[in-house]
Amino acid sequence: MRIWRFAVLVAVLAGLLGLPAPSPAAAEPSPAELRKLTKQATRLNELYRGQIQSLEEIRIQAKRATDTSGDLEAQLKAAQADVARIAQTAYIAGPIDGLQLLAVEGEPYQVLGHAANMAYMATERTERVKRIQKLIEASKDAKVDANEKIQKLKKEIKTLLGKRREVERLLNKFGFQEPGGADGLTPRMVSVRAEIMQNFPMRYGVGCLRPGDPGEHGKGRACDFMMSRGGTMAGGADAANGDALAAWLIKNGPRIGVMYIIWKQRYYDIRSGGGWDPMSDRGGVTANHYDHVHVSVF
Repeated sequence: MRIWRFAVLVAVLAGLLGLPAPSPAAAEPSPAELRKLTKQATRLNELYRGQIQSLEEIRIQAKRATDTSGDLEAQLKAAQADVARIAQTAYIAGPIDGLQLLAVEGEPYQVLGHAANMAYMATERTERVKRIQKLIEASKDAKVDANEKIQKLKKEIKTLLGKRREVERLLNKFGFQEPGGADGLTPRMVSVRAEIMQNFPMRYGVGCLRPGDPGEHGKGRACDFMMSRGGTMAGGADAANGDALAAWLIKNGPRIGVMYIIWKQRYYDIRSGGGWDPMSDRGGVTANHYDHVHVSVF
């Protein structure tokens, strides 16, 4: 049957063109599992009374890796469909040889046009198959990466659940505060802001309450201490001021109730054990916290 024949042709095309066989396919990453883990992470955030930066970071990495895998898989299917179409067209049109070119039947320009089309399709088919080979490898790598990120998220959730008692002790130590006063901040955030500003010059101001924000800014438990005019990377004395503030917060955070800080595309979360951890690129100077030190409190 014709359909069977051109399907077989596509299957063996790489071999006929001398291209290496693709590696075995990797397991498909599961968006459903990622959604399930995201819900678990949300519940942990609620339990830990604020966004857990390690979970958020791994969740973003897993989402990006899963999206990349899906995009590459769609490109691969489209490229395979193109090769199948070219192969089918070539099969229906049939080959052309030197005798046909010398035959008197038909107009010469038609015969030459047919020959040119066949040559073009052969070249196009070769290039498309090469592209498929590259897409197969890229898709496999993306699937492996996505699966690794999903497993990493699962492991981090398990680790944080194991630290639940330690976190509960921290939460009990500092208690729970509601925002109050005209600025909409919790008393602890007001106190931490005041102590920071007594010790560090704030040439570019401080931004705190952000109504509607789903994170700590919306709850009155976070402030951004600007180290440059918004949107420009802090440098020189300003960057040094940010470094000094971050170091001071790490040292004094357990005393004054700091939950986590973010500075220079890194985060330091007291609940998950402390230590600087890198953040993925969020797309800009401000989003990557190169122009301000973010402080969240319990």
